[in-house]
Amino acid sequence: MSILHCLILSALLFTIGTVGVIVKKNIIAIFLCIELMLNAVNLSFVAFSRYLNQVHGQIFVFFVMVVAAAEAAVGLAIAIALFRNRNTLSIDDADIMKW
Repeated sequence: MSILHCLILSALLFTIGTVGVIVKKNIIAIFLCIELMLNAVNLSFVAFSRYLNQVHGQIFVFFVMVVAAAEAAVGLAIAIALFRNRNTLSIDDADIMKW
């Protein structure tokens, strides 16, 4: 598998994630699309790391995974708070979080 194939797959995954973030109304689906975008970036990092025979890309992947885990934890906490207050996970009803 060449670097071109990996980058095309990465671009496709990132595009699907971006469209999902723009189109979806459910907060859980939006978080899944953000995770898909982060995994597309990870694929690019690993592809370039392997192509250049350096480990720097894999180190960046580790940090992106840490950020993704933190995003998932905070996002789940926000989703739980929204569901407890409004009994829905629609992003349109998230105005309760405003001051």
